[in-house]
Amino acid sequence: MIRTRFAPSPTGYIHVGGVRTALFAYLVARQANGKFVLRLEDTDKNREVAGSEAHIIESLRDLGLDYDEGPDIGGPFAPYRQSERLDSYKQWADKLIAAGRAYIDPYTPDEIQAFRDAAMADKKPFLYRNHRPDPTPVPNDWYGKYPLRFRSDPKPYNWHDAVMGDLSTGAEVIDDFVLIKSDGYPTYNFAHIVDDAEMKITHIIRGQEFISSQPNYLNLYDALGLEPPIIATVPHILNETGNKKLGKRDGAKDVLDYLRDGILVESLNNFIASMGWNDGTETEIFSMSDLIAKFTLDRVGRSGARFDEKRLLWLNGQWIKKLSLDELYARTLGNKVIARSATTKQSSNNYASKAREQLHDDNFWGKFGQKATEERRLEVLAVVQDRLKTLAELPDLTEYFFHRPEPNWDMVDDNQQLSKLSRNEQIELLRAAVAKLEKQDTDASVIARSVATKQSSEIYDSPVTPRRSAPRDDTGWTVVSLQESLNDLLTKTNSKPAILFSLIRYALTWAPFSPGLPETMVVLGRDETIDRLRRVIL
Repeated sequence: MIRTRFAPSPTGYIHVGGVRTALFAYLVARQANGKFVLRLEDTDKNREVAGSEAHIIESLRDLGLDYDEGPDIGGPFAPYRQSERLDSYKQWADKLIAAGRAYIDPYTPDEIQAFRDAAMADKKPFLYRNHRPDPTPVPNDWYGKYPLRFRSDPKPYNWHDAVMGDLSTGAEVIDDFVLIKSDGYPTYNFAHIVDDAEMKITHIIRGQEFISSQPNYLNLYDALGLEPPIIATVPHILNETGNKKLGKRDGAKDVLDYLRDGILVESLNNFIASMGWNDGTETEIFSMSDLIAKFTLDRVGRSGARFDEKRLLWLNGQWIKKLSLDELYARTLGNKVIARSATTKQSSNNYASKAREQLHDDNFWGKFGQKATEERRLEVLAVVQDRLKTLAELPDLTEYFFHRPEPNWDMVDDNQQLSKLSRNEQIELLRAAVAKLEKQDTDASVIARSVATKQSSEIYDSPVTPRRSAPRDDTGWTVVSLQESLNDLLTKTNSKPAILFSLIRYALTWAPFSPGLPETMVVLGRDETIDRLRRVIL
């Protein structure tokens, strides 16, 4: 049975580096029909941050990385908090003491620092084993009073890393290290080896910062008589320039903030998985089922992966396009709610019903969009879907559909093409547009709800298909007929699309970005379109 684990410390929020480790472990387990375990390494109480455990659990659940065993759901190797496993660490420590492989550390922190300073002055590496005290029996009451150190057996090591390949080191890097602190809590160096052995973990996937400690871990495995699991060391995630490890200032923010900012869970998992991994093809869009089927550790790169936020936004736009209209609408009502069900392949109806059950702060509609009917929002969403890069852009791309914005002629004046015209010339073009549109027949057409029934795996070639209700002729208020009218108006006014169409679009939306002009006019409707243009030219 393949068993992997994600073992974070509850010392703050999870960022993309931690999520990538969890995701890789999840994929290895799921691909082999194995088990994915969440274990909390909470033995450093000085660094623990209140609420971190709940945040870790929430993050994994919202990302769809459901674990099979963990602190909140139990499992055959419970407990899954290290702070609740102290008796186990003491038992393994007693085995090392009995074998002569552990001793009480008699030195104060100041004395140890003096040893370090002396080694530095001699331009030599500091090794604690050079200062081992004379052998003395470990007192029976040592636990919770004195720090216990591992008595290393320095020797060279060769090992295979599932990502980094064949590695080796000499005996000079092996040193004595603390197993259990004076407060009775184990160090990470000791506890994770005990936990992985007792929980039958087969693969350890962790960050590059641990690779220098691996020889000491191998030495401890030998002393405990344990066979090491498969080790996979993933390189750092680098900042956008690629010159240093990604930090909080570079975008290593709370992973849940990406969901709050309108990034879809599919996009985020896709993006994180492909930072340092590819399947050997040019494919860039991977669903979770794709990742489970195709992921292998030997395709993970050995060099740092650059965090490219522009690529994340591009991926998110692609995933937004892939959603059916109903599915996307449900996400706009509550991305986090839907993120949980996204990986369980629930139907579009379930997506929508879950979103309506929990309408909360993750609702991405703007002030006026909130007040609109569901039908109206769906009409609007259909025409902006192809332009959305994040759900958080929804207010900027839709609010002008729900209320009449105030004219902002500065936008026109700042346009390079439109600024070449006088205000009177601009007004005359708008008058010509009103005259043309007033002559255009209309029907009750709205954006076709048939768009919503398209399969979620389909990327639409066109964002909208107008639905006609008892059309009277071919000159109704439809995308096709409006485009024909606008083209005819271009000819009659001897204008250019960049001038005429941009001017009309500003007059209707007063927004820097909007969908195609005919689509915008169809959703606004004939009366509203003409009224907005009239108001501008009065």
